[in-house]
Amino acid sequence: MRKAKIYSDNYLHALENNKVIAADVCDDFVSRFKGYMFTRMITQNNALLFINATESKIDAAIHMFFMNFDLAVFWLDKNFIIVDKTLAKKWHPLYYPTNPAKAIIETHPAQFDLFNVGDQLIIEIS
Repeated sequence: MRKAKIYSDNYLHALENNKVIAADVCDDFVSRFKGYMFTRMITQNNALLFINATESKIDAAIHMFFMNFDLAVFWLDKNFIIVDKTLAKKWHPLYYPTNPAKAIIETHPAQFDLFNVGDQLIIEIS
């Protein structure tokens, strides 16, 4: 699985201020299907990154079935600008963005205040 670093500022500045999230890129059917389902817990600075083929509200929808914890979810457009965010509760049926999104970041709920709607993120995939 590919890895990504996600931040909203100069990397060194973001690193100094603990504003860098390490993400696993979910880019195959199995990783996209499983996501965090059945995972017991996640660490505070880890995340999953899903990048869809196009911007869409429907394709960017997520469910929280079979989840053991809540998630901070950020939806991004094609320019990686945050178009919506939510604190997704475990076992809630469905969440989707208010505006079309191309990418979704799912991370620890403690990261919810790290980024805001309108922030442009930098995503480095390796």
